[in-house]
Amino acid sequence: ERDRGVRVRGNDRGAAADGDQPEGQQRERGNDRRERNDRNDRNERNERAESDRGNDRGNDRGGRDFDDDDEGGRRGRRSRFRDRRRGGRGERDGDTREPQVNEDEVLIPVAGIVDVLENYAFVRTSGYLSGPNDVYVAMSQVKKYGLRRGDAITGAVRAARESGDGSRRDKYNPLVRLDTINGMEPDEARRRPEFYKLTPLYPQDRLRLETEPNVLTTRVIDLVMPIGKGQRALIVSPPKAGKTMVLQAIANAITTNNPECHLMVVLVDERPEEVTDMQRSVKGEVIASTFDRPPTDHTTVAELAIERAKRLVELGHDVVVLLDSITRLGRAYNLAAPASGRILSGGIDSTALYPPKRFLGAARNIENGGSLTILATALVETGSMMDTVIFEEFKGTGNAELKLDRKIADKRIFPAIDIDPSGTRKEEILLAPEELAIVHKLRKVLHSLESQAALDLLLDKLKQTRTNIEFLMQIAKTTPGE
Repeated sequence: ERDRGVRVRGNDRGAAADGDQPEGQQRERGNDRRERNDRNDRNERNERAESDRGNDRGNDRGGRDFDDDDEGGRRGRRSRFRDRRRGGRGERDGDTREPQVNEDEVLIPVAGIVDVLENYAFVRTSGYLSGPNDVYVAMSQVKKYGLRRGDAITGAVRAARESGDGSRRDKYNPLVRLDTINGMEPDEARRRPEFYKLTPLYPQDRLRLETEPNVLTTRVIDLVMPIGKGQRALIVSPPKAGKTMVLQAIANAITTNNPECHLMVVLVDERPEEVTDMQRSVKGEVIASTFDRPPTDHTTVAELAIERAKRLVELGHDVVVLLDSITRLGRAYNLAAPASGRILSGGIDSTALYPPKRFLGAARNIENGGSLTILATALVETGSMMDTVIFEEFKGTGNAELKLDRKIADKRIFPAIDIDPSGTRKEEILLAPEELAIVHKLRKVLHSLESQAALDLLLDKLKQTRTNIEFLMQIAKTTPGE
């Protein structure tokens, strides 16, 4: 009101000063001043209302921040205590809290392989696939102990609690105590190196497959495709060429001649009867997912198996993985992976080829001990364009290749190995200089013959000798030098 009084007096003075002017001009100027004064009054009222609203908001915030006795303060205290009980604001309850153990609780020992997913982890207690007795692991425990996918752990869980209707209260029992990681104390396991930081080298230590004189498959492989620790080999085979028998012979030879190697046979999209046959005939770890299971099971089994192999290599072990087959694994990833929209010829998604490459690329010989050897079968001549695309993608990734011939297998000649295209890169590292020279002489003789005639000649000569060394000595004597 005081401001208005000042304005009115000012207007009176202005009117008095303008008294000398004509009456029409004085009236117009008076109207202009009145409109201007009304506009100023409206602006002042709006500014006062805005400042009052701002003060109200500030008081509300201050009440919540300083826990005044209004509704906002009570809500703030409630949420803060609730967050404190849960273990921190903004973090999820199930992923952060570690289970607390009371002294009177009954604990049950548990062992299995850790499978770390995006926001949670499980201990697979019944193999490499999920089962009803799997154990839940909180992400805080994974970070605290440095758990990695594929770790073999031992620990304890609470005895299963049942609700009133007889069913289990929790779907998965949580891990409440961790005892060992890969046979080591948890503190010691944190100091192990990471797999991809280890230095890879060419294979140097040879894996000899020759066992008995009458087992010709492994004797031929030793001559045609020598393998070493850390080899990445492809067994290229059409259907019904005997690739499963070749894998079984290699597996049995490794367990006989190299018992220090940890053998893992991974069967993906395989027939159930072949899985049983492999389990009974091979003295090693057989990990299988039969063709009647969904594609996600195939990919899960393969990924967890190769992660388990990596964890063993980090500890300095020698691991041999036999995969049957890389083609079927590529098919499974093509079905299980989300569509990217980029389709290659044969109907395969462009993103489906990377995970099998990562599987095969894990094979390496480590500089300061430890190796991961992978021998994978690849299907060709199946009539499927997809299989051809998958094989062409993996063709140059291996450093050894064994080619099987369907025409030779149709004549019931086993092992149906096509000698000419089979071989090992950098084989001079694995073979002694004298042995390498004799093998080169043998290659020249066999190269002049057709594939079946060359294999017939080689098998006949091997049957006449008891060991490969004896056979090579005969070659050195009978074959003229260069």
